[in-house]
Amino acid sequence: MNVRRSAAALAASAVLCVGAAPAALAAPSPSAPPAPVIPSGLFGKKDPTYDGVWRQSFALLAQQTVGVKPAKEAVDWLVGQQCANGGFASFRADAAAACDDKTMFDTNATAVAVQALKALGGQDAAVKKGVDWLKSVQNEDGGWAFVPGTPSEGNSTSVVISALAVAGEKPADVKSKAGKSAYEGLLAFQLGCAAEPAADRGAFGYQPAPDGKLPANADATAAAVLAGLGQGAVVHPAATDTPAAALACPAGSADPAAAAQGAAGYLAETLKKDGHLTAVTPGADQPTADTGNTADAVIALAAAGHKQSATAALEWLKANSAEWAKDSPAALGTLVLAAHATGTDPKSFGGTDLVTALNATGPAPQTSEATAEPKKNASDSKDDSNVWWIVGAGLAAGMGIGVLLSGRRKKNQL
Repeated sequence: MNVRRSAAALAASAVLCVGAAPAALAAPSPSAPPAPVIPSGLFGKKDPTYDGVWRQSFALLAQQTVGVKPAKEAVDWLVGQQCANGGFASFRADAAAACDDKTMFDTNATAVAVQALKALGGQDAAVKKGVDWLKSVQNEDGGWAFVPGTPSEGNSTSVVISALAVAGEKPADVKSKAGKSAYEGLLAFQLGCAAEPAADRGAFGYQPAPDGKLPANADATAAAVLAGLGQGAVVHPAATDTPAAALACPAGSADPAAAAQGAAGYLAETLKKDGHLTAVTPGADQPTADTGNTADAVIALAAAGHKQSATAALEWLKANSAEWAKDSPAALGTLVLAAHATGTDPKSFGGTDLVTALNATGPAPQTSEATAEPKKNASDSKDDSNVWWIVGAGLAAGMGIGVLLSGRRKKNQL
């Protein structure tokens, strides 16, 4: 996940270069871009263009979950990013300017912001506006896209469903104009009992490949577990612990909870090989360790009641996540949530105090981790407008670029 921001930038550059290559060849070498201006109240010191709202939301969620009261200016920054219609862009440099038809809205940013604001409390109006906007951009097939108006994909559909559930909605009752429910949209992305290879059965895909085949995608699968179970990113340790099982055939994928358990079985089986997930990053010939999706898989397995199936991956994270998460609020926040989900002390995670490290990336909290008492979530019961639209068009045009863009946050780079 360290490269998620880089992946997004690469995808954007790839789209831009297709149309601008002739001019670029004739132009002199461009000077280095100016250093990004980091707004007061925002977590992280790197360019927030693609993940400002995402990383802020995860930082605030993690702090709230372990009993650290976030800085008021950090909460105000997130609230101020919301547009009048309830949606969020990935980042707005000038939050005082009204959103308009050039604003590139982001379902993922909106969904995770809804979760964070719900957890923080006292933001009911903002939460309702966010939920209403998400409902308004549901596709006819019941699912959601990263960029509204483009084809649905498994990851965004899952992230939105989790936000709806956290906000108190019933995803089965959230239906498109064509009458398709959110869960119908989600289950269309699961590889069922006829999938080949058999090892992929139970997994969820991002989008079909050009040949029509739906490849298994760990990112979408981990998100789908939470969505199918009606849970958000904050998972409290389960009272029971059982091994994950394979997708129940032939009937398992018809029910969201059963589908989630089948997806958890896929993750558990995939993790057995190395104790972590892998991914092919841009420019690499061979798969490398995917720290971010491994952390997501741990949270998903814990949510499904399978802590023991996540044990090896949790230990791998303790030993291998420090460099990946360094100075990255989204990565540190995700690790805090993984620790919380498994009943692990986030202040002693492979020799790292995740809470202190997270607090250091943003405004000083109102309470310190030394005095705060952990508490449960009360709801427990991924600048230039033309560039944005070009990136959005690229997302809609090709699954490869879409995967890179949707995957940018889970690399938790900032």
